[in-house]
Amino acid sequence: MKFDESTLPPNGHSAETSEESTRQRVARALLVDGPQTAATLAKRLDLTPAAVRRHLDALAEEEAVEQREPRTASTRGRGRPAKLFALTDQGRDGFEKKYDDLAVEALRFLSEVAGEEAVREFAERRAAFIKQGLDRIAAGETDLSPAQVLANVFTANGYAASVRELPLINGHDAGEQLCQQHCPVAHVAQEFPELCEAETEAIAKLLGTHVQRLATIAHGDGVCTTHIPPGSSGPGEVSKKKEQVTT
Repeated sequence: MKFDESTLPPNGHSAETSEESTRQRVARALLVDGPQTAATLAKRLDLTPAAVRRHLDALAEEEAVEQREPRTASTRGRGRPAKLFALTDQGRDGFEKKYDDLAVEALRFLSEVAGEEAVREFAERRAAFIKQGLDRIAAGETDLSPAQVLANVFTANGYAASVRELPLINGHDAGEQLCQQHCPVAHVAQEFPELCEAETEAIAKLLGTHVQRLATIAHGDGVCTTHIPPGSSGPGEVSKKKEQVTT
């Protein structure tokens, strides 16, 4: 299913079109703000609870939305806590697909007109979000590990990233793995791996060490995995290095 992110249709459009547009608003609210209860959605979108339930049921039938149990029981008096509704991978794909098609067409045009070097330059410029995010976190003098900092940066940009600590090897630290359960550019990167390569190079440059991309969603793996070796520079250390270079 594809979602159009337009607002409600103007007067004169059919009731069916209006229903579809409202359903898109419900789906988009879940995309932007994450899992929510039906009551929260109704309040946020200024809809009746019954209307929200109707759209959620329709989205669930299309396997675009699923119900989840809340992680912690909220204080709601008697009764079970309200269930959360979240977009499935198929639901997210409904938003991403049309942008993927446009991005692929644009990069194909760029490659034809300006060559592969232009595509690589675009990929490098796009990967600048990693440095920008790391700079913001470094300003807070965080004690997070390099991989944890990167997970926060990637998650803030739609990658749903987390960190897995690796077991010791012969008593020595083996580092960490940056795991990205979702990649907003996976479909585009299937044809243009320069996007993945630029991200990996940006990580290595910022941490001052070699990092290895072990798996990518774009190549059919279930998760993007990058090995961050021990001894990598943390965000504070990276910030200090940049200051030394500029002084």
